[in-house]
Amino acid sequence: MQSAIPTIALGILLIVLGYFNTKGNITAIHSYHRKRVTEEDRIPFGKRVGIGNIIIGIAIIIYGAIFWINELLKNDILNIVGIVIMLLGLAIGLAISFSAMIKYNKGIF
Repeated sequence: MQSAIPTIALGILLIVLGYFNTKGNITAIHSYHRKRVTEEDRIPFGKRVGIGNIIIGIAIIIYGAIFWINELLKNDILNIVGIVIMLLGLAIGLAISFSAMIKYNKGIF
């Protein structure tokens, strides 16, 4: 259980940051992206990046929970399922965040 706690804590942190982003508070986003977003686009940009962060956070929490269950049951298939869920959540969340960066910043970098 103790090895799953940091993973779950990271997921919770990403969800909290994502929530603040969805409300238009984009201070946690890199300054490069904050400078290039107009004031009118700040809230829609924050919402999309925040939703991406929330999806990633949820996927990480699910992975942490599955990892904890796997420690109890010693069933390696659960570990594979957890990794697949985490990777899918990471891919979806990053795609949403990157699409917001491309739309509102005209690029990722």
